[in-house]
Amino acid sequence: MFLARITGNVTATQKVDAMVGQTLFVVEPLRVNEKTGEDLQPTGRTFIAVDTVGAGEGEVVLIVQGSSARFTEDTKTLPIDCAIIGIVDDVRLGASSIYKAGE
Repeated sequence: MFLARITGNVTATQKVDAMVGQTLFVVEPLRVNEKTGEDLQPTGRTFIAVDTVGAGEGEVVLIVQGSSARFTEDTKTLPIDCAIIGIVDDVRLGASSIYKAGE
């Protein structure tokens, strides 16, 4: 699993039948700031992920890649390799909160 921020969405009017009705987001994986350990920093990479939890643009989410993306009831028949499986409320390292939703 990875932390990622939703940075955009994808609209594809022509796609395989299994993907009709699926919400596609552009996500950018995040990592803990290597210098301070006090926040989350973007990695500079992007992926397209299928949303399984009703996430929205700007939110920090949990994503899975590869075959793990097809391990949910909603995605087991989809031709995907990246899925959003959770919306992050808080990230803590030790006693410090480095991310809190809405702040």
